[in-house]
Amino acid sequence: MALKSTVFRAKLAVADTDRHYYAEHVLTLARHPSETDERMMVRLLAFALYADERLEFGRGLSAADEPALWLKDYSGAVKLWIEVGLPDERALKKAAGRAERVVVLAYGGRAVDVWWGKEGPALGRLANLTVLAVEPAQSAALEALAERGMDLQCTIQEGHVWITDGADTVPIEPRRLQAP
Repeated sequence: MALKSTVFRAKLAVADTDRHYYAEHVLTLARHPSETDERMMVRLLAFALYADERLEFGRGLSAADEPALWLKDYSGAVKLWIEVGLPDERALKKAAGRAERVVVLAYGGRAVDVWWGKEGPALGRLANLTVLAVEPAQSAALEALAERGMDLQCTIQEGHVWITDGADTVPIEPRRLQAP
């Protein structure tokens, strides 16, 4: 019998002074049985960084043709494609052809540097690709905030991110590996 996804709910208040975006989102995150809390929380971080009323989660690990998150316009055209983790070059080239902008939010410690060393030269040719890396201590602290019901606030200012649940605050400074 196949394992079912675990459902997490999050109320996320975003105050992004860099983009002048201020909104509250009520989110449902389905964590695939093979997904870790860390990956799920990095997906939530990706949502906060690019929050928009039309941004939505993809079908997750079970759908290879969909990103972790995406933003489509009213015609269905993909404006923003966001991947989480360490995707392969072929998948990112395909995404770059389908979307106006592609973002990778990489995490995993030393594995990020190894992945970037291997894939970086080829990915550098994708003009619409942004690659950000989250340090291991930051993604681990973010993972510690994971609960089935979350009430989180996110503040973004000058590239610095703070996510809090009221009791604990996680400072995050994504490292930019590539920008368009």
